[in-house]
Amino acid sequence: MRLASWRMIAKLVRGSDVVLEVVDIRDPVSTMSRRLEKIVEAFDKTLLIVLNKSDLVPRSVAEGWKSYLESLGYKAMYVSATSRLGTRMLRGWVRASVPAKPFTAAVVGYPKTGKSSIINALRGRKGALTSPIPGSFGYTRSFQIFKVEEGFYMIDTPGIVPVEGGWPEAVIRGKAPEEIPDPLPAAVALIEKALKYNRRALLEAYGIEETDPYKALEILALKRGWRYKSTGEPLIEEAARTVIRDYHTAKLYFYVPPPDK
Repeated sequence: MRLASWRMIAKLVRGSDVVLEVVDIRDPVSTMSRRLEKIVEAFDKTLLIVLNKSDLVPRSVAEGWKSYLESLGYKAMYVSATSRLGTRMLRGWVRASVPAKPFTAAVVGYPKTGKSSIINALRGRKGALTSPIPGSFGYTRSFQIFKVEEGFYMIDTPGIVPVEGGWPEAVIRGKAPEEIPDPLPAAVALIEKALKYNRRALLEAYGIEETDPYKALEILALKRGWRYKSTGEPLIEEAARTVIRDYHTAKLYFYVPPPDK
């Protein structure tokens, strides 16, 4: 999976008028890049944190994260590119933040935060390829420039490298599930995180009541008929990759609530 280098990101930021950092509202802190933000600060550019996928959390949670980030000094807005929630306001904010046309907005973020979907929503039509899984068809592989309207352009980018997010975000967003050499530790950490914030996450996704991650993966493998041919043991690596895929598609459902300010 080809991702942008930091040198490429710096060049992009330097040539842009405003930078939209797209993060996953289910876990904003783990999908924010402090290194990107330092680059934006160094070039004295305007930064907006775009909390995407807000259709996946209660409105109170979206408002809470927006308020929390603003209390830290960020400009923040929550949207849902798939349901077009807040995208008109986002377009207006970008227009208002730049004094004159033509101007360019860079859209940057980790894989699968929804950068391309936001561009499509702002343009009102498809153009930027999208995919819910890192590394699969539709994943952005190079810089692409799109015209939103006369004098208003947006640049889509590959995901930032290296992914700085906390464990297991750095693994599950940095590679396609099939490319993770040992998906088990990341899947276990992901299940533990899911159950921490939604005790029914495995039950709702797979009908599994077991809360031990390793046992849950064994049960999932057996339910799907995934076994090693040689031994008949459950193929838990495939179950682990499935859990990672299902987090990206929101079948494995949980979100991290905003901290108290």
